[in-house]
Amino acid sequence: MKLKSIIYTLTGLAMATAFSGCDGEKDLIIIDGNLPIKTSTLYMVGDATPNGWSIDAPTPFQPTEEDPLVFEWEGNLNAGEMKLCLTPGSWDAPFIRPVNNGEEIGKTAISGAVFTMHAGDPDNKWRVAEAGVYQLSFNLRDWTMDASYLREQDGPQIEPIETETLYLVGDASPLNEWNIDNPTPVEKRSQYEFVYEGVLYAGELKACLKPGDWNASFIRPATPDVKISENGIEDNSFIFTAGPDNKWKVETPGIYRLTFNLKDWTVAAEYTGEFKPASKLYMIGEATKGGWSWDAATEIVADAANDNLFVWEGELARGTFKAAREKDFGAPFYRPASSGVTVSKSGVSANNMVFTTEPDDQWEVTEAGNYRLTFNTESMTFEAVYLDGEEQAKPLYMIGSATAGGWSLDDATVLTAVSGKDGVYIWTGTLKQGEFKCSFEKDFGAAFYRPSAENCTVSKSGVSAADMIYRAGDPDYKWNVVDEGKYEITLDTKGLTISVKYID
Repeated sequence: MKLKSIIYTLTGLAMATAFSGCDGEKDLIIIDGNLPIKTSTLYMVGDATPNGWSIDAPTPFQPTEEDPLVFEWEGNLNAGEMKLCLTPGSWDAPFIRPVNNGEEIGKTAISGAVFTMHAGDPDNKWRVAEAGVYQLSFNLRDWTMDASYLREQDGPQIEPIETETLYLVGDASPLNEWNIDNPTPVEKRSQYEFVYEGVLYAGELKACLKPGDWNASFIRPATPDVKISENGIEDNSFIFTAGPDNKWKVETPGIYRLTFNLKDWTVAAEYTGEFKPASKLYMIGEATKGGWSWDAATEIVADAANDNLFVWEGELARGTFKAAREKDFGAPFYRPASSGVTVSKSGVSANNMVFTTEPDDQWEVTEAGNYRLTFNTESMTFEAVYLDGEEQAKPLYMIGSATAGGWSLDDATVLTAVSGKDGVYIWTGTLKQGEFKCSFEKDFGAAFYRPSAENCTVSKSGVSAADMIYRAGDPDYKWNVVDEGKYEITLDTKGLTISVKYID
Protein backbone atom coordinates (compact mmCIF):
# COMPACT_ATOMS: atom_id res chain seq x y z
CA MET A 1 0.00 0.00 0.00
CA LYS A 2 1.30 3.43 -0.89
CA LEU A 3 2.20 5.92 1.88
CA LYS A 4 -0.46 8.41 0.74
CA SER A 5 -3.17 5.74 0.99
CA ILE A 6 -1.98 4.79 4.48
CA ILE A 7 -2.28 8.42 5.65
CA TYR A 8 -5.81 8.72 4.24
CA THR A 9 -6.80 5.51 5.99
CA LEU A 10 -5.41 6.60 9.35
CA THR A 11 -7.09 9.99 9.01
CA GLY A 12 -10.42 8.36 8.29
CA LEU A 13 -10.10 6.09 11.32
CA ALA A 14 -9.31 9.09 13.54
CA MET A 15 -12.36 10.98 12.28
CA ALA A 16 -14.61 7.98 12.74
CA THR A 17 -13.34 7.55 16.30
CA ALA A 18 -14.01 11.23 17.04
CA PHE A 19 -17.58 11.02 15.71
CA SER A 20 -18.33 7.80 17.58
CA GLY A 21 -17.02 9.42 20.80
CA CYS A 22 -19.46 12.33 20.36
CA ASP A 23 -22.34 9.90 20.30
CA GLY A 24 -21.61 8.75 23.82
CA GLU A 25 -20.86 12.09 25.52
CA LYS A 26 -20.60 15.83 24.72
CA ASP A 27 -17.05 17.16 24.55
CA LEU A 28 -16.31 20.50 26.36
CA ILE A 29 -15.29 23.07 23.77
CA ILE A 30 -13.10 25.86 25.22
CA ILE A 31 -12.75 29.11 23.27
CA ASP A 32 -9.66 31.08 24.17
CA GLY A 33 -10.29 34.88 24.23
CA ASN A 34 -13.29 37.22 24.30
CA LEU A 35 -16.38 36.69 22.19
CA PRO A 36 -17.42 39.60 19.95
CA ILE A 37 -19.60 42.21 21.64
CA LYS A 38 -22.85 42.04 19.68
CA THR A 39 -24.46 45.50 19.57
CA SER A 40 -25.81 47.93 17.00
CA THR A 41 -25.09 51.02 19.12
CA LEU A 42 -22.14 52.42 21.02
CA TYR A 43 -21.81 55.63 23.04
CA MET A 44 -19.19 57.48 25.08
CA VAL A 45 -19.78 59.46 28.25
CA GLY A 46 -17.56 61.68 30.38
CA ASP A 47 -16.41 65.27 30.78
CA ALA A 48 -14.01 64.72 27.86
CA THR A 49 -16.95 64.06 25.52
CA PRO A 50 -19.27 66.60 23.86
CA ASN A 51 -22.30 65.63 25.97
CA GLY A 52 -20.44 65.33 29.26
CA TRP A 53 -21.67 62.89 31.91
CA SER A 54 -25.24 62.75 30.60
CA ILE A 55 -26.02 59.01 30.63
CA ASP A 56 -29.42 59.77 29.08
CA ALA A 57 -27.86 61.54 26.08
CA PRO A 58 -24.32 60.17 25.61
CA THR A 59 -22.27 60.85 22.46
CA PRO A 60 -22.95 58.18 19.78
CA PHE A 61 -20.43 56.30 17.61
CA GLN A 62 -21.27 55.07 14.11
CA PRO A 63 -20.72 51.48 12.87
CA THR A 64 -18.55 51.17 9.77
CA GLU A 65 -19.87 49.79 6.48
CA GLU A 66 -17.00 47.27 6.29
CA ASP A 67 -17.70 45.75 9.70
CA PRO A 68 -20.79 46.58 11.83
CA LEU A 69 -18.83 45.69 14.98
CA VAL A 70 -16.21 48.36 14.33
CA PHE A 71 -17.45 51.77 15.52
CA GLU A 72 -15.86 55.15 14.69
CA TRP A 73 -16.23 58.74 15.83
CA GLU A 74 -14.49 62.01 14.95
CA GLY A 75 -14.81 65.35 16.71
CA ASN A 76 -13.83 67.55 19.63
CA LEU A 77 -12.65 65.97 22.86
CA ASN A 78 -11.99 68.02 25.97
CA ALA A 79 -9.27 67.33 28.48
CA GLY A 80 -10.94 64.97 30.95
CA GLU A 81 -12.21 61.41 31.40
CA MET A 82 -14.38 59.05 29.35
CA LYS A 83 -15.74 55.51 29.11
CA LEU A 84 -18.16 53.78 26.71
CA CYS A 85 -21.57 52.14 27.03
CA LEU A 86 -23.74 50.09 24.68
CA THR A 87 -27.04 51.84 25.47
CA PRO A 88 -28.06 55.07 27.24
CA GLY A 89 -29.83 55.39 30.55
CA SER A 90 -28.09 53.23 33.16
CA TRP A 91 -24.96 53.66 35.25
CA ASP A 92 -25.36 50.05 36.42
CA ALA A 93 -24.85 48.52 32.97
CA PRO A 94 -21.45 47.17 31.81
CA PHE A 95 -19.08 49.83 30.41
CA ILE A 96 -16.19 49.53 27.97
CA ARG A 97 -13.10 50.73 29.83
CA PRO A 98 -9.31 50.72 29.63
CA VAL A 99 -7.53 47.82 31.30
CA ASN A 100 -5.81 50.31 33.61
CA ASN A 101 -7.42 53.44 35.02
CA GLY A 102 -6.15 56.67 33.51
CA GLU A 103 -4.79 55.25 30.26
CA GLU A 104 -3.97 58.34 28.22
CA ILE A 105 -5.46 59.49 24.95
CA GLY A 106 -3.34 62.28 23.51
CA LYS A 107 -1.23 63.42 20.57
CA THR A 108 0.59 60.09 20.43
CA ALA A 109 -1.40 57.72 18.21
CA ILE A 110 -2.83 54.55 19.74
CA SER A 111 -3.27 51.36 17.70
CA GLY A 112 -4.69 48.04 18.83
CA ALA A 113 -4.90 48.89 22.53
CA VAL A 114 -6.82 46.24 24.44
CA PHE A 115 -9.90 47.27 26.41
CA THR A 116 -12.17 45.47 28.87
CA MET A 117 -15.89 45.60 29.67
CA HIS A 118 -17.58 45.21 33.06
CA ALA A 119 -20.07 46.84 35.39
CA GLY A 120 -19.19 48.33 38.77
CA ASP A 121 -15.71 48.70 40.17
CA PRO A 122 -12.98 49.30 39.32
CA ASP A 123 -14.43 52.33 37.50
CA ASN A 124 -11.55 52.64 35.04
CA LYS A 125 -11.72 55.48 32.52
CA TRP A 126 -9.53 56.85 29.73
CA ARG A 127 -7.93 60.25 30.36
CA VAL A 128 -7.81 62.69 27.46
CA ALA A 129 -4.60 64.59 28.15
CA GLU A 130 -5.07 67.41 25.67
CA ALA A 131 -8.18 68.94 24.09
CA GLY A 132 -8.40 68.57 20.35
CA VAL A 133 -10.09 66.93 17.39
CA TYR A 134 -9.66 63.17 17.59
CA GLN A 135 -10.56 60.11 15.53
CA LEU A 136 -11.56 57.11 17.65
CA SER A 137 -12.17 53.54 16.52
CA PHE A 138 -13.42 50.68 18.71
CA ASN A 139 -13.32 47.13 17.38
CA LEU A 140 -15.88 45.12 19.33
CA ARG A 141 -14.90 41.97 17.50
CA ASP A 142 -11.37 41.76 18.87
CA TRP A 143 -11.73 44.14 21.89
CA THR A 144 -9.19 46.75 20.72
CA MET A 145 -9.26 50.50 20.15
CA ASP A 146 -7.37 53.10 18.07
CA ALA A 147 -7.08 56.84 18.73
CA SER A 148 -5.53 59.59 16.61
CA TYR A 149 -5.08 63.29 17.36
CA LEU A 150 -5.97 65.28 14.21
CA ARG A 151 -5.73 68.97 15.11
CA GLU A 152 -6.68 71.64 17.65
CA GLN A 153 -10.35 71.81 18.62
CA ASP A 154 -12.79 73.27 16.12
CA GLY A 155 -14.63 76.39 17.25
CA PRO A 156 -18.23 75.88 18.39
CA GLN A 157 -20.95 75.86 15.78
CA ILE A 158 -23.04 78.84 16.89
CA GLU A 159 -26.76 78.32 16.45
CA PRO A 160 -29.44 80.36 18.26
CA ILE A 161 -30.49 78.73 21.53
CA GLU A 162 -34.27 78.50 21.77
CA THR A 163 -35.52 78.62 25.37
CA GLU A 164 -38.14 80.31 27.51
CA THR A 165 -36.07 80.14 30.69
CA LEU A 166 -32.51 80.72 31.84
CA TYR A 167 -30.99 80.35 35.31
CA LEU A 168 -27.76 81.15 37.15
CA VAL A 169 -26.19 78.53 39.38
CA GLY A 170 -23.06 78.74 41.53
CA ASP A 171 -21.84 80.16 44.82
CA ALA A 172 -21.66 83.60 43.17
CA SER A 173 -25.42 83.57 42.56
CA PRO A 174 -27.69 85.11 45.22
CA LEU A 175 -30.14 82.21 45.57
CA ASN A 176 -29.32 78.69 46.70
CA GLU A 177 -25.73 78.68 45.46
CA TRP A 178 -25.22 75.22 43.86
CA ASN A 179 -28.82 74.02 44.32
CA ILE A 180 -29.64 72.91 40.76
CA ASP A 181 -33.27 72.31 41.73
CA ASN A 182 -33.82 75.98 42.61
CA PRO A 183 -31.34 78.16 40.67
CA THR A 184 -31.54 81.95 40.25
CA PRO A 185 -33.87 82.94 37.37
CA VAL A 186 -32.77 85.34 34.60
CA GLU A 187 -35.41 87.59 33.01
CA LYS A 188 -36.27 87.06 29.33
CA ARG A 189 -36.31 90.44 27.52
CA SER A 190 -36.65 89.25 23.91
CA GLN A 191 -36.43 86.04 21.89
CA TYR A 192 -32.70 85.61 22.48
CA GLU A 193 -31.86 88.19 25.17
CA PHE A 194 -31.91 87.38 28.90
CA VAL A 195 -30.92 89.91 31.58
CA TYR A 196 -30.06 89.44 35.24
CA GLU A 197 -29.85 92.54 37.46
CA GLY A 198 -28.89 92.02 41.09
CA VAL A 199 -26.30 90.87 43.55
CA LEU A 200 -23.37 88.62 42.66
CA TYR A 201 -21.13 87.27 45.42
CA ALA A 202 -17.45 86.45 45.01
CA GLY A 203 -17.38 82.91 43.61
CA GLU A 204 -18.14 80.82 40.53
CA LEU A 205 -21.02 80.91 38.08
CA LYS A 206 -22.54 79.19 35.05
CA ALA A 207 -26.02 79.18 33.47
CA CYS A 208 -28.56 76.47 32.58
CA LEU A 209 -31.79 76.39 30.59
CA LYS A 210 -33.83 74.54 33.21
CA PRO A 211 -33.45 73.30 36.78
CA GLY A 212 -32.79 69.79 37.95
CA ASP A 213 -30.06 68.30 35.74
CA TRP A 214 -26.30 68.60 36.29
CA ASN A 215 -25.66 66.47 33.18
CA ALA A 216 -27.35 68.89 30.76
CA SER A 217 -25.47 71.39 28.61
CA PHE A 218 -24.58 74.66 30.38
CA ILE A 219 -23.79 78.14 29.15
CA ARG A 220 -20.21 78.67 30.30
CA PRO A 221 -16.93 80.33 29.25
CA ALA A 222 -14.73 78.56 26.71
CA THR A 223 -11.82 78.56 29.19
CA PRO A 224 -11.80 78.14 32.97
CA ASP A 225 -12.10 81.06 35.41
CA VAL A 226 -12.97 83.90 33.03
CA LYS A 227 -13.12 86.84 35.43
CA ILE A 228 -16.09 89.10 36.14
CA SER A 229 -15.27 92.25 38.10
CA GLU A 230 -15.99 95.99 38.34
CA ASN A 231 -14.18 96.21 34.97
CA GLY A 232 -16.69 93.91 33.28
CA ILE A 233 -15.97 90.48 31.82
CA GLU A 234 -12.60 89.34 30.43
CA ASP A 235 -14.05 87.49 27.42
CA ASN A 236 -17.66 88.03 26.34
CA SER A 237 -18.03 84.82 24.28
CA PHE A 238 -19.55 81.67 25.75
CA ILE A 239 -20.02 78.04 24.78
CA PHE A 240 -23.03 75.79 25.30
CA THR A 241 -21.84 72.35 26.30
CA ALA A 242 -21.91 69.69 28.99
CA GLY A 243 -18.14 69.81 29.41
CA PRO A 244 -15.50 70.79 30.27
CA ASP A 245 -16.94 72.27 33.47
CA ASN A 246 -15.67 75.82 32.92
CA LYS A 247 -17.22 78.58 35.04
CA TRP A 248 -17.03 82.35 35.30
CA LYS A 249 -15.24 83.64 38.38
CA VAL A 250 -16.73 86.73 40.06
CA GLU A 251 -13.81 88.55 41.69
CA THR A 252 -15.61 91.66 42.93
CA PRO A 253 -18.90 91.17 44.77
CA GLY A 254 -21.49 93.79 43.93
CA ILE A 255 -24.58 94.70 41.93
CA TYR A 256 -24.34 93.59 38.28
CA ARG A 257 -26.28 93.57 35.06
CA LEU A 258 -25.58 90.40 33.06
CA THR A 259 -26.90 90.30 29.48
CA PHE A 260 -26.95 86.92 27.71
CA ASN A 261 -27.27 86.98 23.91
CA LEU A 262 -28.34 83.44 22.99
CA LYS A 263 -28.25 84.17 19.26
CA ASP A 264 -24.60 85.21 19.02
CA TRP A 265 -23.39 83.35 22.14
CA THR A 266 -22.10 86.38 24.03
CA VAL A 267 -22.53 87.70 27.56
CA ALA A 268 -21.93 91.23 28.85
CA ALA A 269 -21.28 92.09 32.50
CA GLU A 270 -21.80 95.62 33.86
CA TYR A 271 -20.90 96.50 37.45
CA THR A 272 -23.60 98.90 38.65
CA GLY A 273 -22.92 99.35 42.34
CA GLU A 274 -21.32 98.18 45.55
CA PHE A 275 -22.99 95.32 47.36
CA LYS A 276 -24.87 96.47 50.45
CA PRO A 277 -25.92 93.88 53.05
CA ALA A 278 -29.57 93.14 53.54
CA SER A 279 -31.29 95.27 56.17
CA LYS A 280 -33.07 92.30 57.76
CA LEU A 281 -32.30 88.97 59.35
CA TYR A 282 -34.71 86.05 59.64
CA MET A 283 -34.44 83.82 62.70
CA ILE A 284 -35.90 80.30 62.63
CA GLY A 285 -35.78 77.20 64.81
CA GLU A 286 -37.86 75.36 67.40
CA ALA A 287 -36.74 77.90 70.01
CA THR A 288 -38.55 80.66 68.07
CA LYS A 289 -42.28 81.33 67.97
CA GLY A 290 -42.51 80.47 64.26
CA GLY A 291 -40.49 77.26 64.48
CA TRP A 292 -38.93 76.18 61.19
CA SER A 293 -41.53 77.94 59.02
CA TRP A 294 -40.15 80.69 56.78
CA ASP A 295 -43.60 82.24 56.61
CA ALA A 296 -43.54 82.67 60.39
CA ALA A 297 -39.82 83.47 60.72
CA THR A 298 -38.80 86.04 63.34
CA GLU A 299 -37.78 89.20 61.48
CA ILE A 300 -34.95 91.33 62.89
CA VAL A 301 -34.40 94.82 61.42
CA ALA A 302 -30.93 96.40 61.32
CA ASP A 303 -30.12 99.27 63.66
CA ALA A 304 -30.95 102.65 62.07
CA ALA A 305 -27.39 103.87 62.59
CA ASN A 306 -25.54 100.63 61.81
CA ASP A 307 -26.44 98.19 59.02
CA ASN A 308 -24.30 95.51 60.66
CA LEU A 309 -26.09 95.52 64.01
CA PHE A 310 -29.27 93.49 64.56
CA VAL A 311 -30.96 93.54 67.97
CA TRP A 312 -34.07 91.59 68.96
CA GLU A 313 -36.00 91.16 72.19
CA GLY A 314 -38.60 88.48 72.79
CA GLU A 315 -39.45 85.05 74.10
CA LEU A 316 -37.41 81.96 73.33
CA ALA A 317 -38.44 78.42 74.15
CA ARG A 318 -36.08 75.54 74.72
CA GLY A 319 -34.62 74.38 71.40
CA THR A 320 -32.27 75.55 68.68
CA PHE A 321 -32.18 78.50 66.26
CA LYS A 322 -30.09 80.20 63.59
CA ALA A 323 -30.50 83.29 61.36
CA ALA A 324 -30.28 84.06 57.62
CA ARG A 325 -30.48 87.02 55.25
CA GLU A 326 -32.75 85.10 52.87
CA LYS A 327 -35.78 82.89 53.43
CA ASP A 328 -34.03 79.92 51.94
CA PHE A 329 -32.76 76.74 53.63
CA GLY A 330 -30.00 76.48 51.02
CA ALA A 331 -28.61 79.95 51.81
CA PRO A 332 -25.79 80.67 54.27
CA PHE A 333 -26.80 81.15 57.92
CA TYR A 334 -25.43 83.08 60.85
CA ARG A 335 -24.65 80.39 63.38
CA PRO A 336 -22.24 79.67 66.25
CA ALA A 337 -18.62 79.13 65.24
CA SER A 338 -18.64 75.69 66.90
CA SER A 339 -21.11 73.03 67.96
CA GLY A 340 -22.70 72.83 71.40
CA VAL A 341 -23.02 76.58 72.02
CA THR A 342 -25.84 77.25 74.50
CA VAL A 343 -28.07 80.21 75.37
CA SER A 344 -29.31 80.39 78.97
CA LYS A 345 -29.88 82.79 81.87
CA SER A 346 -26.08 83.11 82.00
CA GLY A 347 -25.95 84.39 78.42
CA VAL A 348 -24.26 82.64 75.48
CA SER A 349 -21.49 80.14 76.16
CA ALA A 350 -19.34 81.37 73.21
CA ASN A 351 -20.00 84.57 71.29
CA ASN A 352 -18.12 84.00 68.01
CA MET A 353 -20.35 83.36 64.99
CA VAL A 354 -19.89 82.44 61.33
CA PHE A 355 -21.89 82.95 58.12
CA THR A 356 -21.89 79.66 56.24
CA THR A 357 -24.02 76.83 54.87
CA GLU A 358 -22.19 74.02 56.70
CA PRO A 359 -21.78 72.53 59.23
CA ASP A 360 -25.33 73.05 60.47
CA ASP A 361 -24.42 74.28 63.98
CA GLN A 362 -27.17 76.15 65.85
CA TRP A 363 -27.53 78.00 69.14
CA GLU A 364 -29.34 75.86 71.73
CA VAL A 365 -31.63 77.54 74.26
CA THR A 366 -31.45 75.49 77.45
CA GLU A 367 -33.53 77.87 79.62
CA ALA A 368 -36.66 79.43 78.15
CA GLY A 369 -37.62 83.03 78.79
CA ASN A 370 -37.32 86.57 77.46
CA TYR A 371 -33.98 87.50 75.89
CA ARG A 372 -32.20 90.32 74.12
CA LEU A 373 -30.19 88.93 71.19
CA THR A 374 -27.54 90.97 69.35
CA PHE A 375 -26.10 89.86 65.99
CA ASN A 376 -23.05 91.94 64.94
CA THR A 377 -22.35 90.97 61.32
CA GLU A 378 -19.25 93.18 61.15
CA SER A 379 -17.37 91.77 64.15
CA MET A 380 -19.11 88.39 63.67
CA THR A 381 -20.15 88.17 67.30
CA PHE A 382 -23.40 87.17 69.01
CA GLU A 383 -24.66 88.17 72.45
CA ALA A 384 -27.62 86.93 74.48
CA VAL A 385 -28.95 88.65 77.62
CA TYR A 386 -31.65 87.01 79.74
CA LEU A 387 -34.33 89.53 80.67
CA ASP A 388 -37.02 87.70 82.68
CA GLY A 389 -39.92 85.29 82.41
CA GLU A 390 -40.82 81.69 82.84
CA GLU A 391 -41.31 79.20 80.11
CA GLN A 392 -44.81 79.23 78.71
CA ALA A 393 -45.95 75.77 77.78
CA LYS A 394 -46.40 75.53 74.04
CA PRO A 395 -49.11 73.27 72.62
CA LEU A 396 -47.89 69.89 71.42
CA TYR A 397 -49.50 68.48 68.28
CA MET A 398 -50.01 64.84 67.24
CA ILE A 399 -50.55 63.91 63.59
CA GLY A 400 -50.72 60.66 61.65
CA SER A 401 -53.03 58.08 60.16
CA ALA A 402 -53.81 56.76 63.66
CA THR A 403 -55.31 60.11 64.75
CA ALA A 404 -58.73 61.58 64.02
CA GLY A 405 -57.21 64.39 61.92
CA GLY A 406 -54.91 62.12 59.93
CA TRP A 407 -51.89 63.85 58.39
CA SER A 408 -53.62 67.25 58.25
CA LEU A 409 -51.67 69.84 60.26
CA ASP A 410 -54.80 71.98 60.46
CA ASP A 411 -56.66 69.11 62.16
CA ALA A 412 -53.78 68.02 64.41
CA THR A 413 -54.62 66.53 67.81
CA VAL A 414 -53.53 68.78 70.73
CA LEU A 415 -51.80 67.31 73.79
CA THR A 416 -52.25 69.22 77.07
CA ALA A 417 -49.33 70.37 79.24
CA VAL A 418 -49.43 68.87 82.76
CA SER A 419 -49.40 71.60 85.41
CA GLY A 420 -46.38 71.46 87.68
CA LYS A 421 -44.55 68.93 85.51
CA ASP A 422 -42.14 70.74 83.23
CA GLY A 423 -42.29 69.44 79.67
CA VAL A 424 -44.87 66.71 80.33
CA TYR A 425 -47.90 66.43 78.03
CA ILE A 426 -50.90 64.11 78.22
CA TRP A 427 -53.79 63.13 75.94
CA THR A 428 -56.66 60.68 76.20
CA GLY A 429 -58.69 59.56 73.21
CA THR A 430 -59.23 57.00 70.49
CA LEU A 431 -56.47 55.89 68.13
CA LYS A 432 -57.03 53.91 64.95
CA GLN A 433 -54.63 51.40 63.50
CA GLY A 434 -51.91 53.48 61.87
CA GLU A 435 -48.98 55.76 62.67
CA PHE A 436 -48.34 59.00 64.57
CA LYS A 437 -45.64 61.42 65.70
CA CYS A 438 -45.67 64.73 67.64
CA SER A 439 -44.30 68.26 67.20
CA PHE A 440 -44.56 71.74 68.67
CA GLU A 441 -44.86 73.19 65.16
CA LYS A 442 -47.47 72.73 62.47
CA ASP A 443 -44.75 72.26 59.90
CA PHE A 444 -43.67 69.00 58.25
CA GLY A 445 -40.12 70.36 58.07
CA ALA A 446 -39.97 70.90 61.84
CA ALA A 447 -38.47 68.58 64.45
CA PHE A 448 -40.78 65.81 65.68
CA TYR A 449 -40.89 63.65 68.78
CA ARG A 450 -40.68 60.11 67.47
CA PRO A 451 -39.51 56.66 68.57
CA SER A 452 -35.74 56.23 68.76
CA ALA A 453 -35.90 53.20 66.44
CA GLU A 454 -38.23 51.87 63.79
CA ASN A 455 -40.99 49.31 64.36
CA CYS A 456 -42.01 50.74 67.77
CA THR A 457 -45.60 49.60 68.41
CA VAL A 458 -48.53 50.86 70.50
CA SER A 459 -50.99 48.18 71.54
CA LYS A 460 -53.16 46.97 74.40
CA SER A 461 -49.90 46.05 76.15
CA GLY A 462 -48.66 49.67 75.97
CA VAL A 463 -45.66 50.93 74.00
CA SER A 464 -42.91 48.50 72.97
CA ALA A 465 -40.10 50.98 73.77
CA ALA A 466 -40.30 54.07 76.00
CA ASP A 467 -37.34 55.99 74.56
CA MET A 468 -37.98 58.74 72.02
CA ILE A 469 -35.97 61.32 70.07
CA TYR A 470 -36.62 64.86 68.87
CA ARG A 471 -35.40 65.64 65.40
CA ALA A 472 -36.37 66.63 61.87
CA GLY A 473 -35.79 64.74 58.63
CA ASP A 474 -34.90 61.11 58.07
CA PRO A 475 -35.16 58.45 59.29
CA ASP A 476 -38.84 59.31 59.69
CA TYR A 477 -39.64 56.91 62.52
CA LYS A 478 -43.23 56.89 63.81
CA TRP A 479 -45.18 54.99 66.46
CA ASN A 480 -47.30 52.22 64.95
CA VAL A 481 -50.72 51.58 66.55
CA VAL A 482 -51.60 47.92 66.03
CA ASP A 483 -54.70 47.75 68.29
CA GLU A 484 -57.46 50.30 67.76
CA GLY A 485 -58.94 51.68 70.97
CA LYS A 486 -58.95 54.36 73.66
CA TYR A 487 -55.52 55.27 75.06
CA GLU A 488 -53.87 57.61 77.54
CA ILE A 489 -50.59 58.90 76.10
CA THR A 490 -48.01 60.80 78.15
CA LEU A 491 -44.93 62.45 76.58
CA ASP A 492 -42.05 63.72 78.70
CA THR A 493 -40.35 66.14 76.30
CA LYS A 494 -37.48 66.81 78.72
CA GLY A 495 -36.79 63.22 79.69
CA LEU A 496 -37.52 62.05 76.10
CA THR A 497 -39.83 59.19 77.12
CA ILE A 498 -43.35 58.12 76.21
CA SER A 499 -45.79 56.03 78.21
CA VAL A 500 -49.01 54.52 76.84
CA LYS A 501 -51.97 53.10 78.77
CA TYR A 502 -54.75 51.19 77.02
CA ILE A 503 -58.17 52.11 78.50
CA ASP A 504 -60.70 50.20 76.39
